[in-house]
Amino acid sequence: MIRTMPTQKESRQPQAPALPPVWSGRAAPESSAPAERPAAAPPASAGQPDAGPLASSERPAVEPLPGFAAFARLVQQLIGLDLTAYNPRQLYRRLRGQLERVGCRSLEEYGLLLRRSPEQVEALRDFLTINVSEFFRNAPFWRTLADRILPELLAAGNTRIWSAGCSIGAEPYSLAILLEEAMAPATAHIIATDVDEKALAEARTAIYPSSLLHEVSPARLQRFFTPAGPDRWQVKEEVRRRVQLRRHDLLQDPYPIGLNLIVCRNVIIYFNEEAKQRVYRRLAQSLRPGGILFVGATEAILSPAQFGLSPAGPFFYRRDARPTGSS
Repeated sequence: MIRTMPTQKESRQPQAPALPPVWSGRAAPESSAPAERPAAAPPASAGQPDAGPLASSERPAVEPLPGFAAFARLVQQLIGLDLTAYNPRQLYRRLRGQLERVGCRSLEEYGLLLRRSPEQVEALRDFLTINVSEFFRNAPFWRTLADRILPELLAAGNTRIWSAGCSIGAEPYSLAILLEEAMAPATAHIIATDVDEKALAEARTAIYPSSLLHEVSPARLQRFFTPAGPDRWQVKEEVRRRVQLRRHDLLQDPYPIGLNLIVCRNVIIYFNEEAKQRVYRRLAQSLRPGGILFVGATEAILSPAQFGLSPAGPFFYRRDARPTGSS
């Protein structure tokens, strides 16, 4: 999702049914937790990704913005996002640009503005949760998922899938289309989560412009979508019913457990190294032995064994049978 910090628009549909037992209130073992890419991907500039997950950086240390610590506490209080977990180089650059846009000379002045103006709080929330998404993004890897990974998981039995940082829903609905094509049983379902409520509201409408469907073949378009206005398409009900949408923050909330497949793409790249390590470990712990983690095309894990994972193809990682260790 990107997942750059991640997606958005609103339309009220009935809330999805209660989460399945996999959510049980328990979380995969962790130390102190934090998460779209937020599940939605965090603050970042499109087209300017970080060096890559878990890659050590040779860059000099980034000098903090004056007043950042107090501002981060205020944002946590007002919006619920932990800015300290994000890549500082990207975040500080974005915040400097935001100060110029709102006409503030410092984070302290901006904080005073936020305390006075609920509208500015919402504007900041939207700014920090940019949503970039499309169906079958990086199509060759989705073909690997459809042709090799998913059939193997389905053959093993009941399939539980988590689309973490799902943005406006293109990713989980892409997964649901693959389940439909594979004639998966109704018990094969997808938990789709994001930190951004506006993105989730848009996902619930399941209506998308043609610009997000360029990797959708004409056959899939005809089978799984219906026209919804000029240059807009809605995902059909048989696809939508496999997806349960919920708000979730990868950095702060409990994780589901006992999953066969986790798709978390173009989200973790925006976190700092400590948060990346913690999130990868918790994602691995959420998988059943033999389960698969599918990450973004800029998020190759350099040392997967430290999380109890082994490569299963480019940007696919399998959880080993042995324990992943503690957080």
